Amino acid sequence: MQTLRVELGERAYAIHIGERLLSRAELILPQLDLPRVAIVTNTTVAALYLEPLAGALGIRGVDVISIVLEDGERYKDWTTLNRIYDALLERRCDRKTTLIALGGGVVGDLAGFAAATFMRGIPFIQVPTTLLAQVDSSIGGKTGINHPLGKNMIGAFYQPRLVLADTAVLDTLPPRELSAGMAEVIKHGLIRDGAFFAWLEQNMEKLLACDRDALAHAVHRCCEIKAAVVAEDERETGVRALLNFGHTFGHAIESGLGYGNWLHGEAVAAGMVMAADLSRRTGLIAEADVERIIALLKRARLPTAPPDIAPERLLELMRVDKKAERGKLHFVLLDAIGAASVRADVPAAPLQQALAFSAAA
Repeated sequence: MQTLRVELGERAYAIHIGERLLSRAELILPQLDLPRVAIVTNTTVAALYLEPLAGALGIRGVDVISIVLEDGERYKDWTTLNRIYDALLERRCDRKTTLIALGGGVVGDLAGFAAATFMRGIPFIQVPTTLLAQVDSSIGGKTGINHPLGKNMIGAFYQPRLVLADTAVLDTLPPRELSAGMAEVIKHGLIRDGAFFAWLEQNMEKLLACDRDALAHAVHRCCEIKAAVVAEDERETGVRALLNFGHTFGHAIESGLGYGNWLHGEAVAAGMVMAADLSRRTGLIAEADVERIIALLKRARLPTAPPDIAPERLLELMRVDKKAERGKLHFVLLDAIGAASVRADVPAAPLQQALAFSAAA
């Protein structure tokens, strides 16, 4: 097991990364105010991993409540959130009940928002079971639900007390979900570590084959990058915005298609190509850099062009983005492979060209 820390003063917390961690209750027990937890998961994950986690805690005398939700991005809404509140209230949970999110990004975002708002805040632990959640969404305290007009538009910053990333569970991840998570892995290299991006170019086939050593290295490096960025800028007022590379385009794709038709990582992959192309059109990177990015995403079995959504519609959806200020879009663009910056001065012509080029691809 490897352990990192997200340094946030009194709210600092550990990220444990390793195999067979679900059954190690001793890692969770010190984070509990009372020996009572509510595990929020979904139907898919529950069938595989609810019993190992609940059983390990139950043997140690913890009262375990299970809240099993439907699986899918389309359930990341008020109705599902209220199901969590209903279960907590029906079981008379109080402010010292710890909520554990066992699942991917949807479960983590929903459970985290419930923890942030139930009785104005209860303890929260992340146990991510997808690659995307282990390398990205479980770290940093972003929680929330979707709105029909925009993804993750309703939520809160609320940090977990612990992140427990059991890499052994990735063996049961469907290939499509594994590839979706790889989009966020590639993103970390693009915005912060060119050498890591080059390592991904050399090891993508091992990662897709779930080579244990390769996956452990990728998860650890992404967590290092994410933890450092969050410690520097918890509330996304500066450098943390770089983690949204490809997401302005990607969130518009998800909203335009309808939540759940493309996985989040698939939309981000296409969004990263669009952002890279826009970076090229504004003179920041070369065509060869864009080609490298497209080649790696294709090897990761990810889309490199948006679906059939009119450029005008994509632009309309992008204007609902959280990074927009006074109606003006901000874009995360690449200065090089391994370095990015937030730009509020993107001219209209290159943006229109990038949208039109992507639509024709």
